[in-house]
Amino acid sequence: MITGAGALSAVGDTPEALWQAWREGKSGVKNISLFDSSGLPVRIAGEMTGFDAKNYIDKKDRKQLRMMARTIQLAVACSQKTLESSKVDKARLDKTRFGVIFGAGLIASELPELADAAHKSATADRGRMDLAVWGRDGLPVIQPLWMLRYLPNMLACQVSILHDAQGPNNSITQDDVAGLLAVGETLRIMRRDHGDFFLVGGGDSRINPVSLSRQSLFLPLARRSEEAHLACRPFDEGREGLVLGEGCGVLAIEELNHARARGASILAEVAGFGSAFDTRRDGDGMARAINTALAQAGASPGDVDHVNACGYGTPCEDILEAHGIHLAFKDIPVPVTTIKPCTGHTGAASGTLELISAVECLVRGEVPATMNHNKTDSKCPVNVIIGASRKMEKPLVVKTGFTREGQCAAVVLRRWNG
Repeated sequence: MITGAGALSAVGDTPEALWQAWREGKSGVKNISLFDSSGLPVRIAGEMTGFDAKNYIDKKDRKQLRMMARTIQLAVACSQKTLESSKVDKARLDKTRFGVIFGAGLIASELPELADAAHKSATADRGRMDLAVWGRDGLPVIQPLWMLRYLPNMLACQVSILHDAQGPNNSITQDDVAGLLAVGETLRIMRRDHGDFFLVGGGDSRINPVSLSRQSLFLPLARRSEEAHLACRPFDEGREGLVLGEGCGVLAIEELNHARARGASILAEVAGFGSAFDTRRDGDGMARAINTALAQAGASPGDVDHVNACGYGTPCEDILEAHGIHLAFKDIPVPVTTIKPCTGHTGAASGTLELISAVECLVRGEVPATMNHNKTDSKCPVNVIIGASRKMEKPLVVKTGFTREGQCAAVVLRRWNG
């Protein structure tokens, strides 16, 4: 059962703000202000303007923030928001059954951390380093604890330390689909009766000079600078590419009897989970993940109100996802929507952050449309919700996610009626 949620994104720091921006068609994609991006081919992103982790955690714990990269700070701040949302009394939790499972990806180093060492090791030949000098003179000037700021397992680690969570602890590092896989891992742990209460999330920040430079080389990014809010256009025939973002989504997930015993408000039920690998990149893996999740939920495709899609907004990936949804639902024209034009692509955070937007739809009984969508690409056989939001008519939502390498996952949420 989902009994609490925290959401940090470019459009706000609560699940309510996330959903409201989506419903009103407001995007957080804008020109980057965290650093000077004028020398890069991509200068827009879904940036969280003014984020400061000190505003979210207890004063006595703030000194620990110095050992955390921005991604880890997002996880720590969002976990605190989730605990507040769940109204759990930590003092009454069995700490050995209080678990933390997080999705994470590669955390890029901040340039100042390595600049002195790189400068000492640079040669007269532009773009090259002398590795012998790097080992002799460069490494000694790097802070000894530098690596601990950037390890992907530190999201779950730091959250667990702050809240004395001594139960199952794991980090899932399959990048864009990591958050949904973390939800699946949590379900399996609970079915083995190894925990009662879990913080389950994903966090990521791709707005970093190193990260943006690398991804500009290897990912199909949208490169417009004017009208940045229109850059992300999932499933649209005029889509331009991926728009990077940052954020975190954390869910409080607990066993039903545990939730009832403490009088918790239940937001939704996690009814099913499925994962697969799409070897041929033709949508078959996505379809198998959806079908597995529906079977686990004891549901059929006709029971689903809509699909909350990954919706990269890239030429190839949207086709793969659309075909996967079509294969799973066959002749049923299930409505499809996505929130990515609001937030940008938040990487390892995207699965749980977007899952929280689906929870909000269940709670409110209303599904916002996909922004920036004018005409569906003929190669994407999906029924995209456009224009106005629509009322929910059925009790189930399917959330999909995948990586460009083919790792797929799906989660089925069910409206909770008590």
